[in-house]
Amino acid sequence: MTRGRHRHPLLLEALRAGEVVVEELAERFGVSASTIRRDLQHLAGEKTIRRTYGGAVIAHPLAHSLAHPLPETSLKEREAQARPEKAAIARAALSLLAEDDILVLDGGSTVAAFGAGLMGRRHAIITNNLPLVGVLAGAAGLTLTVLGGAVRAGSMSTLGPLAEAALRRLTADKAVVSGDGFVAGRGLCEAAIEQVSLKSLMMEQAGEVVVLMDSSKLGRATQGAWAPLPRRWTLVTDAGATQAQCAEAEEAGARVVRAGS
Repeated sequence: MTRGRHRHPLLLEALRAGEVVVEELAERFGVSASTIRRDLQHLAGEKTIRRTYGGAVIAHPLAHSLAHPLPETSLKEREAQARPEKAAIARAALSLLAEDDILVLDGGSTVAAFGAGLMGRRHAIITNNLPLVGVLAGAAGLTLTVLGGAVRAGSMSTLGPLAEAALRRLTADKAVVSGDGFVAGRGLCEAAIEQVSLKSLMMEQAGEVVVLMDSSKLGRATQGAWAPLPRRWTLVTDAGATQAQCAEAEEAGARVVRAGS
């Protein structure tokens, strides 16, 4: 059980993922519903959150996250998070591909899970996702183009002017991308402007955009650099995505696929 003001940062972290209700928070933190209501009332008094019927939301999610971005986790840490959800998302996304599609694959652990499922298929692949290189290089039926450039150790991906210059000479049927979070009207967030610059170019160079993102990241604005999404795109998420999260994505132009639902 967490105590007093020590709960407040944890409550804010829970709320960054979207609206939650008092009873869920009470169960999560092992306290009574009345205790959670007092915590929320305190945070509302500081104008950090906004109370809703039965729960609360971050008062100004974009401003709050830009002022206090969360520390970026390592690729190894991200690989250990939401593994069943990422595996289900990868399987669902693979079913959207046509034979011989040319694919441009973003960095990140969710896209890596998807990329590993391409073994035994026929595709031309363009990627900056370095962990995928050892997996896919030399695989029968696949051709692999690696975007050169500066290596970003936190995500084990390449980026920068060299990667962008190479990508501008290429086109793809589908761009398969992810991000640290999604907010309607803003797009996908990442920690560095170089990440979203290359991600945006991937989406521009492809005929279709497929975003792979587990439900904990939907409606979440934890980083300060943004890649806008096209007017029409596909979101592949897990079965835990709420109706509100799916509706927000649909209003932003998405066709939503809930893996395993």
